[in-house]
Parts: sequence; C-alpha cells; structure tokens
Amino acid sequence: MSSVTIYDVAREANVSMATVSRVVNGNPNVKPTTRKKVLEAIDRLGYRPNAVARGLASKKTTTVGVIIPDISSTFYSELARGIEDIATMYKYNIILSNSDQNKEKELHVLNTMLGKQVDGIVFMSGNVTEDHVEQFKRSPVPIVFAASIDLTGTTPSVNINYEQATFDVITMLIEKGHRRIAYVAGPNEEPVNRLKKSVGYQSALEAAGIPFEEELVIEGDYTYDSGIEAFEKVDELSEKPTAIFVGTDEMALGVIHGAQDRNYSIPNDFEIVGFDNTRLATMVRPQLTTVVQPTYDIGAVAMRLLTKLMNKEEVEDQSVELPHRIEYRQSTKS
Repeated sequence: MSSVTIYDVAREANVSMATVSRVVNGNPNVKPTTRKKVLEAIDRLGYRPNAVARGLASKKTTTVGVIIPDISSTFYSELARGIEDIATMYKYNIILSNSDQNKEKELHVLNTMLGKQVDGIVFMSGNVTEDHVEQFKRSPVPIVFAASIDLTGTTPSVNINYEQATFDVITMLIEKGHRRIAYVAGPNEEPVNRLKKSVGYQSALEAAGIPFEEELVIEGDYTYDSGIEAFEKVDELSEKPTAIFVGTDEMALGVIHGAQDRNYSIPNDFEIVGFDNTRLATMVRPQLTTVVQPTYDIGAVAMRLLTKLMNKEEVEDQSVELPHRIEYRQSTKS
C-alpha cells in the first residue's frame, strides 16, 4: 500500500485536509482551480484514498468492483448476472456502480472503488479513452473489460468480434438479394461503432461491389426512442432501403414499432436484424432476428479471468474473443 496520506496531499497542494477530502469525495463545493490543484497533487504523489483501516491493508477483503454504464439496460443487466454468478461461485462480494457512460463519473467511481480496497475490477464502457487507460495502468489491482474495447490492447478483455459479426449480417442480407441496406448505428464516438461495426458494414458492401451511401447510415443513442426516430428518417428517403441492420436490440424494437406505426409490414416491407440477442428480441412481434452476443458468458468469462489475475495465475490470452452467431426469427424472411 502507498504510505502517502491525506495530510501529504494537503501539504503538497497547499490546502486544508477538509478540501482534499471534499475533492476525493466528489463534493461540488470546491472551486475548479482548487480541485485541479488537489487532483494534480494526488497524481504526483500517487495517493489512494483508503476507506479501510490501515490495519486491514494486508488482509484480503475479497471484494470485486463492477463498473457498469447502466444497470437498467437489458444488455448490461444480463452481463452483470454472469459476473455475479461466477463471483458468488468463487466467494467474492460485489460492489456495483452505475457510471452513466460519463467519463468523469467513470474515473471517480474507479477511484472510489480503489479507495474501498477492492481486489479487482470488471469495467464496462462503450467509450474507453486514453485517460481511462492511463488510470488503469496506475491501478494497484487487476482490471478486466467486459464487452468493452481498449484500443491500445493493454487491458485484459472479453468481447466478440463485432466487425466480423456485422460483416456476417450484411453479407447474409446481400445474399438474400438486398442492395440497399440501412444501418442504424450506436453513437459514433464509441470505438465499437466507429471502428468495428461500421467497418464490418462497409467492408461487406465493398466485398459485394455495392457502393456505400452515407444517407443509409443513421446514428442513434441505443435507446428505443432513437430507433423510432431512425425509422422516421428511413421513411423520408426518396429511395427506401429494403433491409435495416440495427446496432442494438433495443433500437431495433424502436425501428420495428416505428415502421408498424406507419403501416409497414415487417418483414414484407423491410427485413430487420438487431444485435445482442437480449430477451427483448423475443418480446416483440414479429420476433427479432439478431446477432447472438453471448452476454451472460461474456460477464462470466470476464469474472473468471479476473479471479485468475487476482490470484496471480498464469493467463495465456488476455484478450478473449467469444463466438457469435445469427439467431433467425420472424423479422427476416425465411
């Protein structure tokens, strides 16, 4: 454990210990200039706020931190279930925090968890930035990503091949005779959309000699409502697509309902394919054809990988890729 105390940080930043405490605990009543000064001092000294008494420092708390964008998302709740079940099996307790996909909050939650002396962290975020990676490098405990991509490849992770999965879907639709295939994407700033799914979409078109058309790509924000809005945009196109690939199931439900609200028939007017195979896929009529991302397994494997790292066991492959497939249902023609 680092022997740097809150007193050292206060002295370094030339502020009171109460001010340091307010910054560490995310209290908003601190002037931005002061906060910056304190954070820089914390950085220089490598201070870790320690919520557990010093005397316990040597004992394992056998607690794992799980940082998740939003537990109310069907996708992430299924992932968390896989993490929880394996953690229970190995007798680890879990602290779960929602980060709201907000960078400042993610880094704050990370520091709070390290302060509580967790033994390891499973981290989920659609947008892992260089700032995150810098923080992770300094972490005194192992961190594993679940269904999240670190572009530097330095953090252990468990994913599927998003690019290949998208390529497979678009190729399947092309083989069914579609030439105009719309793509309702998740937020473009997230690497999984910008560098994986979009690339899979474009390379499948290219492989089939179909020109890429900007107007067929519509950006959503993962919500059901953004799926409804995306379909409205599709409906305004002078030459409509005949198939729509949607980056998540939840948005795909919005697309289906948006189409039905305008009296279109699925799959007769548009064949629709989702992504994730969450339980939402079977809750819509027609039921949704979708890419099976083994969500529960990703969580379970990430947790198992973390237990190995926490116990300093040999890990051959730090970046694990699980298999995907397409589950055919009624939103595409048989």
